[in-house]
Amino acid sequence: MKIQIFGKAKSFDTKKAERYFKERGIPFQSVDILRKGLSRGELDSVLRAVGGLEAVIDDTAKDYCMIKYLLEDAKLEKLMEQPSLYRTPIVRNGRQATVGYCPEIWKQWEEAERHAM
Repeated sequence: MKIQIFGKAKSFDTKKAERYFKERGIPFQSVDILRKGLSRGELDSVLRAVGGLEAVIDDTAKDYCMIKYLLEDAKLEKLMEQPSLYRTPIVRNGRQATVGYCPEIWKQWEEAERHAM
């Protein structure tokens, strides 16, 4: 597995995700989404994996009102400019991805990895 965790330093769910992989001895790359954001290619890959733009937008973010009524293309551009609008953690495993704390899916990734060996 090649795990990337895109999260916010003060996010409780991001810390829980990092702890999940750490406890299982699974190496991961941690990326501060507020500082680095996601590249357009990374975002497109995540959107394909999680079913669309609404899954990655944090509707509880204080700046959510900025994009609430925008068309999808405009939302995408604003999201690229304002990484605080991402719902975190975004966990990538190759072409697979999750948004939020999803240990049941990560466990499936682990099992699939074990069976592939």
